[in-house]
Amino acid sequence: MIELRGLTKVYGPTKAVDDLSFTVKPGIVTGFLGPNGAGKSTTMRMILGLDQPTSGAALIEGKPYRELKTPLRTVGALLDAKWVHPNRSARAHLQWMAASNGIPKSRVDEVLGLVGLSEVAGKKAGGFSLGMSQRLGLAGALLGDPKVLLFDEPVNGLDPEGIVWIRKFMQRLAAEGRTVLVSSHLLSEMALTAEQLVVIGRGRLISDSTVAEFVDRSSESTVRVRSPQLDVLRSVLLSQGLTVREDGSGVAPALVVVDSTTDVIGGLAGSQGIVLYELASQQGSLEDAFMKLTGDDVQYHASGIDPGVGAHHANTQQANTQQAMGGAL
Repeated sequence: MIELRGLTKVYGPTKAVDDLSFTVKPGIVTGFLGPNGAGKSTTMRMILGLDQPTSGAALIEGKPYRELKTPLRTVGALLDAKWVHPNRSARAHLQWMAASNGIPKSRVDEVLGLVGLSEVAGKKAGGFSLGMSQRLGLAGALLGDPKVLLFDEPVNGLDPEGIVWIRKFMQRLAAEGRTVLVSSHLLSEMALTAEQLVVIGRGRLISDSTVAEFVDRSSESTVRVRSPQLDVLRSVLLSQGLTVREDGSGVAPALVVVDSTTDVIGGLAGSQGIVLYELASQQGSLEDAFMKLTGDDVQYHASGIDPGVGAHHANTQQANTQQAMGGAL
């Protein structure tokens, strides 16, 4: 388990981390999200004893990192995939790490096999691609068979197959009862990987909840509907006090109804004999929710771009799409 208690880090006039408190529990993958400059890397470095907090505490299994007698056996981390001597082989890199923590040499070949690097174990790490370096960094994190794991952008440089592999790999590690904290900018991947989310902005805690709770609380659920009798349908929906807006993103005109359901809208259309060509629920995405909650905490804003444009329809769920000709659904 990882526990943060009022963790604060100040650099001159800048408060990089501001009274941050949360707990990362074992048995699930916890995503650690925030805009650039939010303080994620600084927080992870303080957890690992690489930076000293100005105040507060970061505990791993109830102790600060510096009090761990054999750190690699308690916590493993991947913060920088290129943190390796370029002229050492992958095996030699892991062997010196093992020797420094009293870990048997046999464990080196075990972790190389776990991450799929057995065939290149004798090659110099300096010649590795970023994806192979990520795998080597994972092997180093797993060397001591630790209960706690921290990964910073672990899918960087991986191809689609590698991304799926590491997603399942992290989920398996959590299923074994380990504590897994993952920082990533790939929100779509975090939505598939993590169960719990910790979101920070400008060093402060914004949210600590499950992925589903975060999305439900912070994004908009709507229903998209198409009909050859769109004006009549709009009047019916408005007469029931529903919020309706135009949806011009598709080829054919459509309406978007906020905070309603396909059952309600289909029932209203059927009662008035209105033909529907499409009736689809649209659930907000993790990206939608993240942009909404962290918009004020982004350190560098680009001009001329609305971050919400395009996200809404990219995440449309068509599972409830129904078609009807000549009457009610």
